[in-house]
Amino acid sequence: MNTARIVVLVIALGAGGVAAYLASGYDNKPAPVAQVVEKLPTVEVLVAKSDIQLGQAVKAEDLQWQTWPQATASSAFIRRDSRPDAQTQIAGSIARVPLMQGEPIREQKLVKADGSGFMAAILPSGMRAVSTEISAETGAGGFILPNDRVDIVQTRRLKNPDTNGPTGGNDLVLSEVILTNIRVLAIDQAPKEKDGQTSVLGKTVTLELKPEQVAKLAASRQAGSLSLALRSIADANAAEVPLEDQPNTSAGGVNVIRYGVARQLTSQK
Repeated sequence: MNTARIVVLVIALGAGGVAAYLASGYDNKPAPVAQVVEKLPTVEVLVAKSDIQLGQAVKAEDLQWQTWPQATASSAFIRRDSRPDAQTQIAGSIARVPLMQGEPIREQKLVKADGSGFMAAILPSGMRAVSTEISAETGAGGFILPNDRVDIVQTRRLKNPDTNGPTGGNDLVLSEVILTNIRVLAIDQAPKEKDGQTSVLGKTVTLELKPEQVAKLAASRQAGSLSLALRSIADANAAEVPLEDQPNTSAGGVNVIRYGVARQLTSQK
């Protein structure tokens, strides 16, 4: 056997050994383990498909089912597994409060009209809806909107026969807060743009009152003019102070409360 054949044989044997080693090493390499992702349990919850306004009649197409994590789904939510026909059952109900797109539907926020108007449907039990006239001057410049909270101020002018008194015979102007933290149910007219902000320039406002407040409003309206003072949204749930515990303004003038401190101004013409 010549030298060339020996060299070729050695190379062939070496290449075969390397190939066998690589093959055995590859076969023994452990296969990659797929990472298992834990899937959280979910439920389907009925939500608003688009924004639903206060007093709007809800249709089936205004609602949709949405996947929701089971751990965060409140018991007050409407679930598909327990009420699969909820969309058609709720259709025709009236929204008692505004609902945003994607907000879960709760029974407490809807009410069946049963043939009544939307105002009677959204009015809480035991409350009354009473309307009174307003103007841009007496209605906070038109920036009072439905669902806002207001105080109602009565202003009346009294003749002063005492020409030698402190007012020099001028009429007495008396202002008094007769009702506080009253919810506005509706204002006539459509929203208009004023100084870049939406406002409602209405002539009539509908208020949510207790039965005993209805008579007081009616009497005050006949005795003088009424004005609405818009309250901050942060005061919506504030505790009400009985009017009898508030400073008396019977001596004339206007009672001003600033930063929690009451101060009475003198009467003016």
